[in-house]
Amino acid sequence: MQNKEIGGEKSVNEKNVEVFNRYFPGCLSIENDNQLTLDTKKLKALLGDFSEIKEEGYGLDFVGKKIALNQAFKKNHKILKPLNESTSKHVLIKGDNLDALKILKQSYSEKIKMIYIDPPYNTKNESFIYGDDFSQSNEEVLKTLDYSKEKLDYIKNLFGSKCHSGWLSFMYPRLLLARDLLKQDGVIFISIDDNECAQLKLLCDEIFGEGNFVGDFIRKTKSTTNDAKIGLNYQHEFLLCYAKDKNYTNLLGGEKNLENYKNPDNDPNGAWISADPSAKSGNMKTGYFGVTNPYTNKVDYPPVSMFWRFSQNTIQKHIDEGRICFKKEHKDNERGFIYKRYLKDLKTTQKTFDSLIFSDNCYMNQAATKELLNLGMGEYFPYPKGVEFMKKIILHSTSTNSGDLILDFFAGSGTTAHAVLESNKSDYQKLSEGGGVI
Repeated sequence: MQNKEIGGEKSVNEKNVEVFNRYFPGCLSIENDNQLTLDTKKLKALLGDFSEIKEEGYGLDFVGKKIALNQAFKKNHKILKPLNESTSKHVLIKGDNLDALKILKQSYSEKIKMIYIDPPYNTKNESFIYGDDFSQSNEEVLKTLDYSKEKLDYIKNLFGSKCHSGWLSFMYPRLLLARDLLKQDGVIFISIDDNECAQLKLLCDEIFGEGNFVGDFIRKTKSTTNDAKIGLNYQHEFLLCYAKDKNYTNLLGGEKNLENYKNPDNDPNGAWISADPSAKSGNMKTGYFGVTNPYTNKVDYPPVSMFWRFSQNTIQKHIDEGRICFKKEHKDNERGFIYKRYLKDLKTTQKTFDSLIFSDNCYMNQAATKELLNLGMGEYFPYPKGVEFMKKIILHSTSTNSGDLILDFFAGSGTTAHAVLESNKSDYQKLSEGGGVI
């Protein structure tokens, strides 16, 4: 996939602002009067000064925020020890993912194209406890974060509970490090349900910048629920997507089905399909009029509650160009003309990444569980994501034969690794068969 072109030469100030926002997202904003506003407290926090971080109330000023930031900036003294010699280009790390992210940052800073994570959802049914290792002495923490001993004890207790603040404190340092690993055109996808979706959105807005929110996807998880207490059949969860820099994001992926484009009349403009010239939006003044067939004198109007997509002048232009062709014979209930949509007019032959694509039953938990049962792992992972789900994300966020790096630091059942292997196999087959590179 190619980066989108950024038109026009930018001024020195614009370039400086772009660089600043690249490394310190959310700290610099442009107000309605085009004046720049710098959030010095947020900037200090990103530079390692946590003294002005508030921890009272709800939202991003959650209890434990200072210590969560401190966890991200705290030096790591651990190393990766290979279990055996391998020539594989893939890496599987066993250990605390916070430590692993810090180690990866040393070699993979701004090199990861796509990150996918399926973190704990913080539900009452989960047994996961967010027990990060506080290896610093109490004296060090009290001095660095300006805490009282009583508050430090209170916050540490939160990290073993299932409150919003405990979950946010667990996620915050990991997402901060994840952002540092992403390439400029990189993206991160995060699976989550309604329990922490609102908090996750606010957290990611701060870390990646609100303007780098790409979108959210709906994934159908099951057909029915067992709890019909209030009469709601809750069947979905969410997939949030953020970019390192949305200006460079491109989620087009996979080729559209173009086999219906034909050229039976040897049109010099090339292959075409018969398209609908009407639309639901429009107005009576410019979009509702009759189009007369000169061969049969049939007058066509837009269908009920619809309008022509084009004005009368544009319709006449399409007739003159041969884009609109009149039928010499047709049934009484048939439109008397054909509107051609040419293949050459397509902006791209690649598919868009539709936000409802995962509402199809093939992406439900049931399908993923079946995959794990076939591998003898069904009992260990109650809410798995399927290989096809991950392959679709990979298709739209990476490029074939480009060596893009993918990271999943909540590896779970290994679905991401499985999907990467299958995607690589599929891409190799396409290339060996003479297929093009996406």
